[in-house]
Amino acid sequence: MTHDPRSQPHAAAIAQLEWFNLSTYAARTLVALSGLGTGTAKDVSEVSDVPRTRVYDAVDELHTRGLVDVQQSNPQQFMAVSSETLRRKFDGETKRRLSVLTTALNNLDPADRRVEQRGIWTVGEEGAIVDRLLEFFAEADDEIIYLAEDEYFTPDLIDGLAAADDRGVSITLGGLSADLLEEITAELSTVSRIDAARPPAVNRLLLVDGSRTLASVRIEEPGPDIETAIWGAGDTNSLVVILKSMFGLNGESITDE
Repeated sequence: MTHDPRSQPHAAAIAQLEWFNLSTYAARTLVALSGLGTGTAKDVSEVSDVPRTRVYDAVDELHTRGLVDVQQSNPQQFMAVSSETLRRKFDGETKRRLSVLTTALNNLDPADRRVEQRGIWTVGEEGAIVDRLLEFFAEADDEIIYLAEDEYFTPDLIDGLAAADDRGVSITLGGLSADLLEEITAELSTVSRIDAARPPAVNRLLLVDGSRTLASVRIEEPGPDIETAIWGAGDTNSLVVILKSMFGLNGESITDE
C-alpha cells in the first residue's frame, strides 16, 4: 500500500524506512524522534505504537546504523539525525548495494546464453520502455535508426544517442520536427534523417545494428493511456526482419538521399 507523504506523513515515512530494512519498531521510533526532536523511551512510547520496553531495542538498531544519537543521562535521551543526513546515508547505502549487485551479476559464471532471440518480448510501462531503449543505444556498435514524434525524444534518450554518437555509431532519426532535429544535430556530430513512415498506431520504432528492434504503441484505457512495446533480437528474428523490410534495408545502412 502506498501512503501519501503529504496527507499521511507518518505512515509514508514508516513504510519507506521499512523498505530500507529497518524493523517496524525501529522505523516507528525514528519517525517519533524526528517529530519530537529529542525524547526518552517514555516520550517515544507515548507518541508511537512502540511499547516502552521495546524502544531501547529499536534505539540500539538505529544507533548501530548511525541514525540516532544517545545521551547518557538518566533517563537516557535520544535524538534522530536530520532528514538530510538520513537521505545521504540511505543514498550511499543504496549506491553500495547497487554496486555490489551489478558487480555480482557481471561476474556470474557464463552460461550458454542465446544471443538469437527467436521470440518477441513485451515491455510494459513507459519507464521500462525508455530503459530498454537506453540499453539498446548503449550496446549499439554501428547504427541506430529511431523513428518517433518529438514527445518521444526525451532528454535522457537524446543523451543516450549522444553517447552512441561519441562512440562513432551512425545515428538516423525520423518522425521528429525540423526544429527538434536541428537541436539534436547541434549536440551530435553526424545525424541522418529518414522519411520512412511509422504505422499510424505506432509511437516508436527502433532498429539497432540491423539485429535488434523495438516498436511501441499507446493503449487507450479508462484513465491515463498506457504505452507498451515489443522487441526482438537476432538477424532472423521475425520482428527484426519486418522492420528491416520497412526501412528498405538489405544489409546496408540508410543514408540521406
